[in-house]
Amino acid sequence: MKAVQMTAAGNPEVLQLQEVPNPSVPLGETELLIRLQAAGINPIDTKLRKRGTFYPDKMPAILGCDGAGIVEAVGAAVQRFRIGDEVFFCNGGLGAHQGNYAEYTTVDERFTARKPASVSFVEAAAAPLVLITAWEALYERGRLEPGERVLIHAGAGGVGHVAIQLAKLKGANVCTTVGSQEKADFVTNLGADRAILYKQTDFVQAALDWTGGEGVDLAFDTVGGETFHKTFPAVRVYGDVVTILEPDANTVWKTARQRNLRMSLELMLTPMLQGIVEAQQHQAEILEQCAKWMDGGKLKIQVSKTFPLQEAAKAHQLLETGSMTGKIVLLIGDR
Repeated sequence: MKAVQMTAAGNPEVLQLQEVPNPSVPLGETELLIRLQAAGINPIDTKLRKRGTFYPDKMPAILGCDGAGIVEAVGAAVQRFRIGDEVFFCNGGLGAHQGNYAEYTTVDERFTARKPASVSFVEAAAAPLVLITAWEALYERGRLEPGERVLIHAGAGGVGHVAIQLAKLKGANVCTTVGSQEKADFVTNLGADRAILYKQTDFVQAALDWTGGEGVDLAFDTVGGETFHKTFPAVRVYGDVVTILEPDANTVWKTARQRNLRMSLELMLTPMLQGIVEAQQHQAEILEQCAKWMDGGKLKIQVSKTFPLQEAAKAHQLLETGSMTGKIVLLIGDR
């Protein structure tokens, strides 16, 4: 099969289209062989490409956690899927199990969800990592409740734009930071109640004004760096802050302590990295629920750009320019 392999850690040119063995033999008892149609690209892909994967002894590597495709073959004990089923999932791509920048891959049926029938393989492939991240951050780490007020940073980004929708589906009120009027219009169309143009406006003051001086119940940081600790005064006393980035060593914690903020870290890759089967199954269940919302027209995935598989390096270059609206996807199959 054709696959894009990461031949070494480095710039995007280390991603090379090559012929590699098909992963079909032997299939594990609960494994599916998937003929991939599309693969989502996420910031974790570019980070692993630059610094090396989690498993540097297993090179070259095929990156890409997000995939969507068609079941081509099933293991002897598979019960939930049949040949021809359309599926999507977040699996592999961290340096051990092969990722989805390839024509075929394998995935355990327990970690697989049925693709939403109403969306393309491209949209489905863009969805898993960001959906799971936003779901876990808002619903599980942040314990979001109906009627609460949420600040979501970078609401036009991959995680941000689905976080807005998940928060609204929960019945929350949402304000979000964006970098341009075009992005403000985009997030407003997604349901955001207030778009804050952070380059022109102090987002802390804007959030305080929006909440009558009290602060938001929950802040979701998808940016990191100084944005993380600068957010603390925008959160109410005894409120929640969830971040998907590792807090900087220079983080100033004083305001967080004075306001008794509850801090949560969200890394949706943990179940895969640590082989926690129950948690990986739970993530597949999250995708199943989100698929129902997508088919019901309640949840949309924004794909801003697609590239053919052989142009994975160009896709990485674009993602690393920053300021993306929505997601980038690699086209692999013929559907």
